[in-house]
Formats: sequence, structure tokens, C-alpha cells
Amino acid sequence: MIETWTVDALAGKVQRGELRAVEVAEATIRRIDARDPELHAFLARSNEGLMEQARAVDDKRAKGVTLGPLAGVPIALKDALCTRGMRTTCSSRILENYVPPYDATVVERLRFADALLPGKTNMDEFAMGSSTEHSAFGPTRNPHDVTRSPGGSSGGSAVAVAGGMTPAALGSDTGGSIRQPAALTGVVGFKPTYGRVSRFGLIAFASSLDQIGPFATDVRGAARVLGAIAGRDPRDATSLGEPVSDYNAACGESVRGLVLGVPEEYFGDGLDPEVEASIRSAIRGLERDGCSVKKVRLPHTGYAVATYYVVATAEASSNLARFDGVRFGLRVQAPSLREMYGRTRDAGFGMEVKRRILLGTFVLSAGYYDAYYLKAQKVRTLIRRDFEAAFKEVDAIVSPTSPTPAFRLGEKTADPLAMYLNDIYTLPASLAGLPSLSVPVAPTKSGLPIGLQITTPLLREDLALRIGAAVEASHAGVNEP
Repeated sequence: MIETWTVDALAGKVQRGELRAVEVAEATIRRIDARDPELHAFLARSNEGLMEQARAVDDKRAKGVTLGPLAGVPIALKDALCTRGMRTTCSSRILENYVPPYDATVVERLRFADALLPGKTNMDEFAMGSSTEHSAFGPTRNPHDVTRSPGGSSGGSAVAVAGGMTPAALGSDTGGSIRQPAALTGVVGFKPTYGRVSRFGLIAFASSLDQIGPFATDVRGAARVLGAIAGRDPRDATSLGEPVSDYNAACGESVRGLVLGVPEEYFGDGLDPEVEASIRSAIRGLERDGCSVKKVRLPHTGYAVATYYVVATAEASSNLARFDGVRFGLRVQAPSLREMYGRTRDAGFGMEVKRRILLGTFVLSAGYYDAYYLKAQKVRTLIRRDFEAAFKEVDAIVSPTSPTPAFRLGEKTADPLAMYLNDIYTLPASLAGLPSLSVPVAPTKSGLPIGLQITTPLLREDLALRIGAAVEASHAGVNEP
């Protein structure tokens, strides 16, 4: 069955002519039609556009043109990524009818790699959330238990992969929005080094934190997608110019001799016992593969949540000021310009977005900037230095991705702090700009997925993939819904 094949398997078959891209596109449409009404992973689709892309790939092969590394591979796109001619809403009423005139750089690169793009996926509004319940268009459901959240904010992309609708997807990760939903749905999710992938065309939440990365059914699939989208982009001044490694080759390298750090701060109060048992079992498996394990300290971890929710909301307040009803998006008519601004933003933004804009505006305001925003930036530096010190002793850091398995829909929406604490293990790597990979390990007794997080030094995506592939080899198929 096509829907069970990996990124590598699909691309290989299309490149060799064993499978036509049109067949893949038809199977993708059927699979999404069958599963998405229950799961609600997609917000926008273009079956006609998908078939056109597939026919173009088949035509290239028929003419003897070398196909790209993602030839015929369906890849879903988080609805924060601009797509030419297709609605890009950020799951917000304020952009409900916005159709960009251009593609994000990552979308251009997927097209160049001959990938197939079936549509845009649901998310927490403007990527602000950890459950995909803060979408103006309704929640996405976890395919392992449809009463539970898939995590967020990239929940739709995670579910597109976990539900077998596409073998890969793109999401964005500001404080854990790729890794946490990957862990809760049992797929691979990778946040690269900040700047490794261009943010041009990603609708901004927090510009110093946002990073685009892949979801996939397996580590090699994530490696292949990342290889296609990574690299310098002159349209994004924060993108890095360092050469892109052969990520696919890294997946086959031995982990023998690596020293893995286990941070004491990630195994304390709030960690579900089943999650801890599964993570420690996976770490023992890496020891059997030849790794050595060492306890490390990341002493400022406890300040990560507070630091993040000052820095990120401040940047959100600034970035979302552009949505004012004047240039694009929703406009609510009013007698004066000031009233039009207020009515438009009140009608267009959901409660969580409003909460974060208000908080961010407050911490940037006169008299509070030094007390909150400036202090948060200093603590962010301390968190980064914690990792730098740890990486002098170890090659990588392994930990839980999320403190709990998937929680029930509605369980945390009334308590924002409880929702924010769900990202406690993913936030530090985001604040430090480090690459961090979530890989499925043994699930709970009730079958809910658990993710192991692998964090490596700056630009060492290859090392994270190398370790992730070793974990995957001993846990293959553990989280199939």
C-alpha cells in the first residue's frame, strides 16, 4: 500500500520508474478523503493542483530529465507557510481569505525537489498553542485516540503523517511546535538549528525563535526532507551559509563511542512515570549500541517557560501589529481608523492570540522593558551557556520530549499555564537555537505514543539524525495507529 511507504521508498520507486507520480497522487487523495473527515488535519487542499504536479514529474521522467530527491513524495504544509495561489490562513479569521502571491522559500525548494504538495494543515492560530485547539477552524484529533490532542502548534502536519495521509510534512517550531506533536502522535519531528532553514514566507510569530522543520514516518525521511529545504537564502538575513551535510548518510553511521548527557532537570516533578520508564529504556538501548551515558546539569531549565513567554510574546506583539485591516486580511468597517483597527483585531484574533499580544505589549512598555524583556534576554543567554557547558562533556543530550502522553481535548484549554508547561522540555533548545529531534520510543500501556528528544550542538543535525536512526532501529513500528 502506497500510504505505508516511507519517503525514501516512494522517491526511489518514482525515480526508477517503478511507480508513477500520478498513482501516488491518486492514492494520496483517496487516503485524505478517507481519514481527514475524522481527524481534521487539512484546512485547504487542491486535488487538481496535486495531479498537475504529479503529471509534471512523470513528464520529466519520460523525457529523461533527472528527478529531484523528493520525486513523487506527498508533503503536507503547515498553514503558516505562504503558498502561491492557495489560501494561507495561520488558522486565523483575520487571514481567512488571504491568498499569497508568492511561495515561501521552503515551498519553492520542495517544488524544485519534485515533491507533491496536497494541501495546508491545521494549527494553533498564529502557532500560539500546544494542542491545535486554538484554531479558528476547529481542533485536529490524534489518530491514536480521537478524544485526545495531537499537540501543537503543528498538530495538523503531525497528524497528516501519523494518520498515513502523507509520509512527510513541514511544520514550524518556536518553542516545541514540531517536537511536541511528533511525540504525542508517534512520528519523527525535527527542529533544525536556528537559521539552518530559511524563514522567508513563514508568517512570523517570534522571529528570533521560529524555525521550519520536517515531520516524517521515519528518521531517514526527515533527513531527506531537511536536506532538500536547508541552506542559505539571501531573502532571509538570519539564514546560515554553512554547507549542508549529507543527512541521509548520517542515518547509517554507528553511534558507538558517543557520550550522551542525561539532564537531571528533565526527570523531576511532573514527568509521567510511563514516559520516564520508556525514555530510560531507550537510553539503555543506546548504551547497548555502544554509547556511554553521563548525568549533566542544565541549571537554568526552570526559568525556560517564564523566559520564553516574555521573549516570544514580545516578538508576537511586534509581528502581529501588521494585521490591522489596512493592507490585507480581514477588515471590519468602522466610523474612524482607530475604531477600524480595534474592531478588526478583536474580530480577527482568537483569545490565545489576544492574550499573548497583551502580554507582549506589556513587557515591552515603558517602565517594564528592563524588568521583563531585558531580563528575559539575559536569562536566555544563561540557558544557552548551560548547553555550551554540557556539550564540553557530552556529544548530545537525550531526554523526554513531552512530560506526558497526549492529553484529552479540552483538558487544558481553561488553564493556560498548564498548557504552557507542556513545552517545558522543548523550550530550552529553542531559546538556545539548537537542533533537536523527537523520535518515537515504546508507547504507554494504553498505546499512546512517547517521544525521545535528542539535542545536539549548533549545526550538528547530522549527529541528531545518527542517534535518532539508532533509536528507531530498536523501536521500529512501535507507534503505528
